[in-house]
Amino acid sequence: MSRPHDGHPPAFPFGNPFRMIFPRGSWLSSKLVGLLNSFEESLAERLKKLKLKDQGDVLSLSWMRLAMELLSETHADVKDLITDLQFPVADWDEKWMDVYLDNSVKLLDICLAFSSELSRINQCHLLLQCVLHVLDSSKASPSREQLSRAHSSLGDWMKQISLRNPKLENCSTILHGLHDSLHLTKVKNSAKGKVLMRALYGVKVQTIFVCSILAAAFSGSPSPLVDLHVSDKFLWTEAFNDLLANVNGVIRNPISNGNPTQLKELEVVESSVERLYAMIGSDGNGLVEEEALWNSVSDLRKKLEKLSQGSDLLSKEVEGFFQIVLIGRDALLCNLRVDDSDSDIIIDSNVEQQVVR
Repeated sequence: MSRPHDGHPPAFPFGNPFRMIFPRGSWLSSKLVGLLNSFEESLAERLKKLKLKDQGDVLSLSWMRLAMELLSETHADVKDLITDLQFPVADWDEKWMDVYLDNSVKLLDICLAFSSELSRINQCHLLLQCVLHVLDSSKASPSREQLSRAHSSLGDWMKQISLRNPKLENCSTILHGLHDSLHLTKVKNSAKGKVLMRALYGVKVQTIFVCSILAAAFSGSPSPLVDLHVSDKFLWTEAFNDLLANVNGVIRNPISNGNPTQLKELEVVESSVERLYAMIGSDGNGLVEEEALWNSVSDLRKKLEKLSQGSDLLSKEVEGFFQIVLIGRDALLCNLRVDDSDSDIIIDSNVEQQVVR
């Protein structure tokens, strides 16, 4: 027998969907749930875009550029969400601000390390450009002196590219520290605060994931990689877990077999350099077949151009992400200074009134 009602059908015939999103005891208006759902659905779509079509793409510059681009979009979304929530900095818990400011400094350090490594790759690129120039300077077969100079430059390149950037070592420490502090902050008596903290948690998960892979690719080491485990209560959880399974096999399998991670475009350039280096010989006096030499030079030029273009595009994305983080940090500090100034004005006004009395 059906239960009596006032003539209106129940609002949620299959149960309250809000309860599936937030734990018992929480309540959010439909507007706040809509804002959060929109944010989390967008995050889920970005994570889906990062799934690999080719198993070698994860350590490629094109995948890394896309990952940084999507990460920037998510950080920009948080800024828009705060505006839509109409949640002024004055209402932020002091602990939230401390965590946000601390994390933003760490992200800026990571960006600087990535930029430093891309700059180092570009500087090494100049050595190979020198090799190509020397070998192309004569339409005939290169002289013994030219081959010797090219061989020396190739050797210098291999030595320089094998060096490890100390700034990348710090990335591993930073990322593991961010992971250790990764938790969904509990918020009391603030519906908007709950939405904000939940959104920031999603941003932090995506940030750690993307930056750890880039750091591993740049450093050639698995140490920056972290194990991320996410609750199934988020709208982006399924997309994230699928991505994690998709990417981890590509990165962790070579590591388990004793092979280091390496940037894809850099790896193919290195192979081309090693072949040309061996072909020329230590004193430039080896027997070099002209056609084989030009084929090797042409192959190196094509691969070097792809590496250069890819690193330039990734550098722009890293710089763009750096600016987003920096602008967000400056905006928070600016708002805090305004709040402090307003407080000082109120205090001065009260003192003045007391004096007049």
